[in-house]
Amino acid sequence: MPVQSNVATPAAAATNSVANVSERATRVYQRGPITSTGIDISQGQLRNIPAPQATISDISFISTVLIPTKRGVGADRLDVSLLDHFIEDVSPNARHYPPNFPNRSQRYYTREKIKVLADWIEPFASAPDASYEVLIRAAKLNGMGRNLDLGSDYAVRGGQYIDRAIQAQPDSAEANFLYGMMLSEGGGFKEGQKYLDRAVGLGYTEAEQSLAQSDLLSDRRSEALSRLRRLEQKVPDNKVIRQQIKLIEDGKYYIWDLPAPDINVSPNSINQTS
Repeated sequence: MPVQSNVATPAAAATNSVANVSERATRVYQRGPITSTGIDISQGQLRNIPAPQATISDISFISTVLIPTKRGVGADRLDVSLLDHFIEDVSPNARHYPPNFPNRSQRYYTREKIKVLADWIEPFASAPDASYEVLIRAAKLNGMGRNLDLGSDYAVRGGQYIDRAIQAQPDSAEANFLYGMMLSEGGGFKEGQKYLDRAVGLGYTEAEQSLAQSDLLSDRRSEALSRLRRLEQKVPDNKVIRQQIKLIEDGKYYIWDLPAPDINVSPNSINQTS
């Protein structure tokens, strides 16, 4: 009688192994039908959760301004929209010496923004073939930086840029005014007068006011008063001229030391360029 053995043969072991693997095989998930859509928030606000609210105010639009970076046809163009908006906004406060601001914060924010914008336009303005449009803007920024005590470099660059701007456009009333103003307010009354006279001849009203300031600081008080009174007759709607006449009559020496126009240079805009 043959002896039965309990030892599994290789064939039997293999068969059992396959069966066990089949039983442990990974099942592939199959998505079933959706039976619940959850909470529908499209039709209204959730209970006990405050509704977010937002309002928009003081909406303003800035016109796009593109200028050539260099002289000549086909030059690349530079977007100076934000730069021009900033210059227009702060010029009444920082264009003349002494600068005048409604508070220390606005003075500080303006100084910081001028640093950023002056650095931004510097590579374009320092190019030997920089356009007049670039140079005049760089001169304005650096001139205001000088008035705000940002350092002698601003005074030097401002003078260089406006000199080159006049070389590019000798009959520019604005360029002649700016150069004359920078020179006379820096103490160069005689040097600045010829540029201011030229700007007056080209119809630039503010140049006449700068000449009055130069007269006043040169101890020619009566000439300064006469100049402003004549100018007031030409432009009777200019309230600033009347204020300047009053300052001289009160014995003051800086006709631009007027109540500071309110401005709003935001700290969030300091690192924004065009």
